[in-house]
Amino acid sequence: MDKIILAIESSCDETSCAIIKNDTLLANIVSTQIEIHKKYGGVMPEIASRLHVENIGVVIKEALEKAQISMEEVTAIGVTRGPGLIGALHVGLQAAKALSLYYNKPLIPVHHLAGHIYASEFVSPLKFPLLAIVVSGGNTELVIMKEHLDFQIIGETKDDAIGEAFDKVARVLGLSYPGGVEIDRLFKKGKANYHLPKPLNDKSYNYSFSGLKTAVINEVHKIQQNGQKVCIEDMAHSFQKTAIDLLLDKALPAIDEFHCQQVLLAGGVSANSYLRSEIIKRTKDKNIEVILPPLWCTTDNAAMIAKVATYLYDKKVFAPLSISADPCWRLEDFLNF
Repeated sequence: MDKIILAIESSCDETSCAIIKNDTLLANIVSTQIEIHKKYGGVMPEIASRLHVENIGVVIKEALEKAQISMEEVTAIGVTRGPGLIGALHVGLQAAKALSLYYNKPLIPVHHLAGHIYASEFVSPLKFPLLAIVVSGGNTELVIMKEHLDFQIIGETKDDAIGEAFDKVARVLGLSYPGGVEIDRLFKKGKANYHLPKPLNDKSYNYSFSGLKTAVINEVHKIQQNGQKVCIEDMAHSFQKTAIDLLLDKALPAIDEFHCQQVLLAGGVSANSYLRSEIIKRTKDKNIEVILPPLWCTTDNAAMIAKVATYLYDKKVFAPLSISADPCWRLEDFLNF
């Protein structure tokens, strides 16, 4: 019997529905809100929720049409339960609950970060143990997996996520949202002419990006107060190089400590060109497979949620309709709801 998973993602500013039949992705429809939030310099939660309400039915209908699948044929419904913006999560979860109730289909709650990790399976099967470097606007975590759906967080940020730091630095430099894209673009034109600190640069697996962000802000203000002009390209280069170097300096020793067979990037910041090239460069002499998710998988989408849901379906991890969204859901508590 075919296993057909319909999945919904609405954790932030993308409304998405995807359908996987067995191991084949039949549809992955994404409605993005980036152009609307760009005018505010970041995601406005209330606006995001309202747009999800407008778009959720459209993306579900389009996914079913593209996949040429009826709801009666769907085996189960996967949905992002968290983490994310509570209002945005609520819209996707309510839609999934409605479909589950009306069509009598099992409801599968999926952790958003697990989705980003499993997006790499669109490139290559996961091999254990592995190190997942999860980097996004809201999260920075180092995760060891010893088997499917087993997540051990060995390190995380103590303040700002790396993507959040990118966006805040971009705002100080007068760049548009999303800031990480703009900084990466300018990085290629600049040089590391500004010396910036590496906060929490110790032997632990934990991070602190708030101090680096603050150092950029202070340096920009000092230069401007002296009546000088900030070289935007050089500041973008200096910041990105410092942030990514710190990320990998602290993450990669885990490969040897945990005897990893694979290392993968996950999350929106995994699209960063310097991060992608640097991790390959730094691991070329190690006997390890590096997985870089395809660029379409670095942004939020329901295909990655459907991928995780297929594994959860096999384990019969189903949720009651009373389940609620959890904007602070911990990855290590993935199977507790």
